[in-house]
Order: sequence, then structure tokens, then C-alpha cells
Amino acid sequence: MANPLALENVWLQQQKFEDANSLYIRLQSGTLNSSQQASSSLAGEIAQVRQDIQKALNKQPGSAGGSGGDASVYSRLDALEKENRELRKITDELRALILNAQSSGSAPAPAQSKPAPPPAAAPADADDDDDDDVDLFGSDDEDTIALKDKRLKEYAEKKAKKPGVIAKSNVVLDVKPWDDETDMAEMEKRVRAIEQDGLLWGASKLTEVGYGIKKLTIMCVVEDDKVGIDDLSEKITDENEDLVQSVDVAAFNKI
Repeated sequence: MANPLALENVWLQQQKFEDANSLYIRLQSGTLNSSQQASSSLAGEIAQVRQDIQKALNKQPGSAGGSGGDASVYSRLDALEKENRELRKITDELRALILNAQSSGSAPAPAQSKPAPPPAAAPADADDDDDDDVDLFGSDDEDTIALKDKRLKEYAEKKAKKPGVIAKSNVVLDVKPWDDETDMAEMEKRVRAIEQDGLLWGASKLTEVGYGIKKLTIMCVVEDDKVGIDDLSEKITDENEDLVQSVDVAAFNKI
């Protein structure tokens, strides 16, 4: 590889040397004209150049280190060889480390730590309710079934005792007498004397009907589930038929 590099300057002028060689051959064969023969001195120089070429081709690589270009080439080659030696040294060291690691074998695996024991269950409180020890859904023995029935019965009774929303109504009744001679005070007293669960009498007044006849307008509050308005009107009429001609509902409002 060093031989072509050492002759680099010669081969860059190859075309010039080939032209000179062609001119020299023509000069020796006598093919040049008179004008060309005038340059015979140039032919001598060409011959000299040809000899130099032959000498350069015959040079050994070791004898070509005289020029500056050859010296730079050799310095570069030395640097490359030095770098190659360093790389080989590093490669050998890495190979030796790998072989040592493989021969020594893998390191033993660290011992696994034993799992911590589970925390002990806290002791049951002696003051807890006895019902906590009963599994309502874990078994189907007779005691468990009886306890279930008891709890369901208690729940149903508690729910039944819970008061619900009571629907009430505000009612205005018109109680009409037979004639203008009816004792209105006595009639009101008898109407108020009617008592019934869910019935509460309110204010009253006498309203002029005509021809001197007045009617008793009386208010009451009733619970819808316990007192029926039609039944109450019929009861007033039946119990006071000597005084009361009829009972009409003048107003009815839900509370």
C-alpha cells in the first residue's frame, strides 16, 4: 500500500510523461519534419525525463522518503499504525475482562426475606352486644331462622307505629231550619253535640236566607280517612230532624 503513495507525485504527471515519450519515439524514427527537428534540444530533455521516470518506477518504497509530500504520507501512516495498536490493546483488555466474568460464574442470588406474619386479630370487646356474634346469613339452623323472624317482626311493628301524613279537609256546612220559628241556638247546640273521631267543630254564624228565615253556617275540620262528609251531613239531619230541614256543603278545601 505504501508504494503507490510514495510515487503519488509522479503519477499525477502521467499524461505529460506519455506525451514526452511519444515525441521521443517519433524523433528516433525520423518522422518529425524540419520545424520539429529544431526542437532537438527538447528531445534531449524528454529523454532525460524518461530516464527519471524509469528510475522512479524502480525505486524501493524505503528510498522515496526524500520529498516533503512523502514525509507527510509516512507520518500519517505511523499515526494510523499507532492508533491501531492502541485499539487492539483496548480490545484485548475487554476480552480478558469478559472471559474472567464468565469463568467466575454468576453471583448468588440474595436471600429472600421472609414475609411478616399477619397482625393478630384484636380481642373482641366483652361489652359488645350479643347480636354481633350471630351470623344472620351464614347458616340456616333453627336459632338463626327464629332470630330472623323476630327481627323482621320488630321492624314491621316499628314501621306500623310510625305516624304517617294525615290528610285533612276544611269543610263549611249550611244547616237550614224548617221555618222562621225554629230555635237556631238550640239547633247549633245539637249540631256541635255530635262527636266523632277525626271531627273538630269551628266557628259559626247565622246567615239570612229570606222571609225571616236564617240558616246556620258552621265550619269544621275532618280527617279524610275517618270522617265522610256525606255521612256527617246525614247524621246531623237524622238526629235533629225536628229542627233541621237539610244540610248542604258550602265549601270544601284540602288542608
